[in-house]
Amino acid sequence: MRHRKKFNHLGRQTAHRKSMLANMACSLIEHKRINTTVAKAKALKQFVEPMITKSKVDTTHNRRIVMAKLRQKDAVTELFRDVATKIGDRPGGYTRIIKLGNRLGDNADMAMIELVDYNEIYNPGKKEKKTTRRSRRGGSKAAAVAATAAAATKATNQEEE
Repeated sequence: MRHRKKFNHLGRQTAHRKSMLANMACSLIEHKRINTTVAKAKALKQFVEPMITKSKVDTTHNRRIVMAKLRQKDAVTELFRDVATKIGDRPGGYTRIIKLGNRLGDNADMAMIELVDYNEIYNPGKKEKKTTRRSRRGGSKAAAVAATAAAATKATNQEEE
């Protein structure tokens, strides 16, 4: 029986489909956005989002699982180093599919799939978080700079009188 086996085969054999999705996922991680057909973009979204979730926790086991799917070492290192730090607080929905219209040659529906946090057009105000620790002993740098500036203006005012 074929209960709950709903999956788009994309007109390819299993090995060809897995290789194609692995290559597209590596390109997406490297370039942060790629253009493809809508069907391939939807299949790629289902393929790459669990791997991005795994990259949030950097363990040897997770790296081996992702490496078995992606098959490119530099893509795995970039995924765990750069992409995972940028999307660390996001609970899901790491990719966005934007439909572009039809391709000129065969009239196929085209789409752009991109990583959500890397688009500056849709996220203009969102910047990377800076994690800083404040010490209890000293004040903040801004307060120290303001205090020295106030002292300097006070000294110049006294000299003028």
